[in-house]
Amino acid sequence: MSTKQHNAPLPIRPAPDPVDREFEALLSEPFARVWSPPEGQPLATTRLRDRLLGRVAASRASEAVMYTAYRRRIQCEDLGGGHATAQTLYRAQEGSALRAGEPLRARLIELAAGARLTPDSLGEEAQLQTRHREWLVMSGQVALDGELLGQRDYHVRPTGHPTPTLFSEAGALIFLRESEQPVAEGDSPMTVRDADAGWPDFAPGIQRRVLWQRDGQAAMLYYAQAGAQVPQHSHGHDEECLMLQGELFLDDMLLQTGDYQVAPAGTGHRITETDTGVVIYAHGDLDLQFTG
Repeated sequence: MSTKQHNAPLPIRPAPDPVDREFEALLSEPFARVWSPPEGQPLATTRLRDRLLGRVAASRASEAVMYTAYRRRIQCEDLGGGHATAQTLYRAQEGSALRAGEPLRARLIELAAGARLTPDSLGEEAQLQTRHREWLVMSGQVALDGELLGQRDYHVRPTGHPTPTLFSEAGALIFLRESEQPVAEGDSPMTVRDADAGWPDFAPGIQRRVLWQRDGQAAMLYYAQAGAQVPQHSHGHDEECLMLQGELFLDDMLLQTGDYQVAPAGTGHRITETDTGVVIYAHGDLDLQFTG
């Protein structure tokens, strides 16, 4: 298959049975809060209820250790002049030791048409050259210090290099990840372009593109066809998942476009599957640790 075919628009099915937002709060309630069995309920029914409540409790316990950000629920921060906004998906706890692979901060940055964003607009941390920064264009086009990037193009600025100035002629949505990654010999800014990268096969129904890697961790794009699944696995590094297209079940949590989750090092996922097909950005173990 040619590179051009590999990088054609990826087929994503419409989401099945969309949830009416008016009922979303009801669906997110713990089942136990609204489940009151009638008096004289048969023993078999009581046992079934207890089993289901046990599953709900186990699901809530596993979700509690994940850090999940739903884009539609995150407030936007004005970065100046109303032409650029940021949504913080994750920020490491100040004063705490970082986990293996934990990001310092992850944000979505949206630029209006004609917006220019200088490093000082991103806050004091953007002036520091002690951070490793990764940029991924989710939609639109943006120039980083004059280098034009389009959808799914990726750019990394290693520690020791300044934050670029951004400009978008027609508007763009960009993901920015900052981490504490020591500089290595030969490190320099690097761009991986969607049009040139292809989609190497990874598993049945799943293609994976490695964008950057170091010491067992990597930044990657995954494209999974509708119905594809990843076996149960654990995480040696924090595993980040940012939804670019489609919908994905991570255990009992449904992530949609723009949503983001951090699964801390030492945790695992029982279920990773998609009904629609999905494109995700992931940062975590280069080699998944399958446990089932």
